[in-house]
Amino acid sequence: MIKTALAFALIASAVIAAKESTEGLDMQAARAKMMTARGKKVSYTNKFDLGALPHYQPRQKVSGVLRIRGSNYITDGPLGSYWEAAFRKHHPGARIDYQMKTTLGAVPSLTFGDGDVGIGRKITFAEQEMFERYKDRPPVEVELATGSYDVPGWQPGYGIVVHKDNPLARVTMKELDGIFGSERLGGWDGTSWRPQWSRGQEENIRTWGQLGLTGEWKDKPINVYGLTLRYHQATEISDMILKGSDKWNEHLRIYANYVSADGKLERSLGDHLAKDRYGIAYVAAPTTKLGGEAARDLKVLAVADKEGGPYVPYSLETLHDRSLRLCRSRPGQADGSARGRVPPIRRQPGRTVGGAARRKVPAADGRGRQGAAQGGGRAGEVDWAVETAIAIIARRTYRLV
Repeated sequence: MIKTALAFALIASAVIAAKESTEGLDMQAARAKMMTARGKKVSYTNKFDLGALPHYQPRQKVSGVLRIRGSNYITDGPLGSYWEAAFRKHHPGARIDYQMKTTLGAVPSLTFGDGDVGIGRKITFAEQEMFERYKDRPPVEVELATGSYDVPGWQPGYGIVVHKDNPLARVTMKELDGIFGSERLGGWDGTSWRPQWSRGQEENIRTWGQLGLTGEWKDKPINVYGLTLRYHQATEISDMILKGSDKWNEHLRIYANYVSADGKLERSLGDHLAKDRYGIAYVAAPTTKLGGEAARDLKVLAVADKEGGPYVPYSLETLHDRSLRLCRSRPGQADGSARGRVPPIRRQPGRTVGGAARRKVPAADGRGRQGAAQGGGRAGEVDWAVETAIAIIARRTYRLV
C-alpha cells in the first residue's frame, strides 16, 4: 500500500511538473537557463572589415574599480571578461565590477550612485524621467553595439512578418504606422511631447487592399499581432513606428512568454501567425523562434523609410551596416556631467534619440577585437566597441590617476 501510494505521488508530481506555466518566477528561471546556455555558443563566423576604424589610444591612465550594471547578456557569455582583459592591457590598475541581472538596473544604478556605467537597451521614458528628476540633466547614452541577427535575447533587429502566402513583399514606415497604429494627438521624444507628430484616423490602414493587394486579399482585414505592452519591445516599436505615441491598432492581438511543459521559455505568436493568412506582426529576430528553432511558414518584408525606397531586406549585412530601419543597438549610459563635460569622440553620422545625449561609437581595435567578440564564444551582437566605448564612459566616472 505504501509503495502504491508513493508511486502515485511520484506520478502526480511529474504530471504537475510537466504543465505549462505563466508564473513570473518560473519564466525567470527558464529564461536564465536558456540565455546562459546560449551565451556560450558561437553564432557568427563572419569577419567584417573594420580596418578603417580608429584604434583605441588612451589619453591618460586610470585605476580603481569601474562599476558596470545592467544587461545579463554581457556576462551570460564571455564578452564581459573580454572587455576587462582588453581594457586592462592599457590600464593594468583598473578592475571592472559587473552586477548584471537585468537592463532594468542600468539607469537606476546611475541615478542613485550604485554604478558608473549602465548597459541595457534604449532608455525608456520612465528611466529618463527618473534620472532627470534627480539630476536635472539627461544621461549620456553611447551606442556600444549593433544587435544580433538571429539570436533572440541579444538585442536582435525587428522584422515585419506575414504569412508565406501573402503576396505583399515590401512596406514603408508610414504604412507600418497606419497598420500598427491609430489616430493620435502627438508623440513622445524622450520626456518631451511633440504635438506635431499627430495624425488622423484617415491614415489608418485596416485592409490589405489599402496596401495595394487585389483579388481575394482586397477586402480582407489586416490581423495585427504584437507583444504585451508591458514588454520593452512594444515601447521600442512605438518609438520607431508610432512616433512614441503608444497609440496602437484597436484590434492588436498581444502575446506574452510562457514556460512550456518541457521547461523551455516559449512564445506562441509565430505559430499562430503561421496559421493566419491575413496576419502581420513585428518580431525580433524574425527568422528564429524564441527557443532558437527556425521560424517556418512566414515571410519577412523589406522595409523602406519612404515610398519609392530603397526597400531594405532583413539580413545580417543590413543589420551590420545599419541600413535596416528597424535594427537595434546595445547602448551604455553614464552620468556624463558628473565630472564635467563629456570628452570629445570621433563621431559617426547619428542623431539625438529619445532626448538623451546619444552618441555612436566606432568599434575599437577592429582587426583584433572582432575575433574575440564573435569567434570566442560570444552569442549575439556584432562589431562590439570594446576598449573605446568603455574608455569614453570611464573617463567620466573613473578614479583618474
